[in-house]
Amino acid sequence: MGPPRVAIVGGGLCGFIAYLTLRRAGVEDVTVFALDDDPTATFRVRAAAIRQTHMRSESDGHVAPATFPGLAVRDALATRSAKPLVATILDRYHATVETFLAHVDAQRAASDWSPVGTRIAAVRAVDGGFELDSHGVFRHVLVATGHPGLNIPDELRGDPRVVHAYEPHEYRESVCVVGAGLAAATEWRNALAAGARVTSVRRRDPVQRPLNVPRPFLSKRGLARFHAQDTETRITLLHELLAPSYPREAHVDVPVEPHVNGADQVIAATGFLRGWGHDPLLAGLVEGHDVATVNGWIGLDRDATVPALTDGTRTLALAGAAAQWAYPAADTLMGARYVAHGFARRCRTR
Repeated sequence: MGPPRVAIVGGGLCGFIAYLTLRRAGVEDVTVFALDDDPTATFRVRAAAIRQTHMRSESDGHVAPATFPGLAVRDALATRSAKPLVATILDRYHATVETFLAHVDAQRAASDWSPVGTRIAAVRAVDGGFELDSHGVFRHVLVATGHPGLNIPDELRGDPRVVHAYEPHEYRESVCVVGAGLAAATEWRNALAAGARVTSVRRRDPVQRPLNVPRPFLSKRGLARFHAQDTETRITLLHELLAPSYPREAHVDVPVEPHVNGADQVIAATGFLRGWGHDPLLAGLVEGHDVATVNGWIGLDRDATVPALTDGTRTLALAGAAAQWAYPAADTLMGARYVAHGFARRCRTR
């Protein structure tokens, strides 16, 4: 029997991290399906739209398979300065977007990353694995299709003043920012710097914390606690962990309004659509194979595999936001690495 056929559906950062991790683990027969061969294509557009200058993640927010050396070490070597190392010891290191993108470009150049330029419309379980459209059967498949789309609240749809924060835009004379997460905080600052009058509309007070998810839930002990919860407690906990947040240093005071006012421009800093139902590929998978779901999430095992479709001979795993039932911070670079290592272990041992 020949080597297992492995496929990654999606060529963004999660897919790229998974590919590098598989290759480092010695898995050679890997096919990536993606329309764009630049894993940072979407990130570049969104980061540029909100004028992002630094990464929220710390030194380990990179795309290499191993946590060490992180970006702080690489930055210190490149600049011949100990400042990045001191900053990371104090949990104050945040790479610039430019540094991060250069790191991804270097990793890409050093690899044989070469996606098949097509979008997969459906994943269908068959004997021996999973059929991906007309591209054949693959024994192990990782679905890393990213966020299913930008979220614009229903009450703002059709308003000509509205632009999403992650879409390219300038700033008008008066700006209303809807939202309470990092994109909203960044847009408050951006619009003020552009000389606009800024107001904020939000449903809750902002949550201020350094990382997307509290640090304890990034550790083995914290994850064990998370996985041990019953379903209802886990749902409640996930909603708390995934509430919009931003680092304390990103805060700036702006007037708060209860409703969208008569501003010249309304910026929807309201993140992404959530839930498997907004992703056509995942929706087809759930409806076609009776996959268990929980309050908008697909129910996954701890290693982000789909239990009903994974056994000793084949693997179907999810990465990115779709894997948050297994790892709350799955849509971060660290979360992508967590899923990638679990997937690589199965590809090597099954």
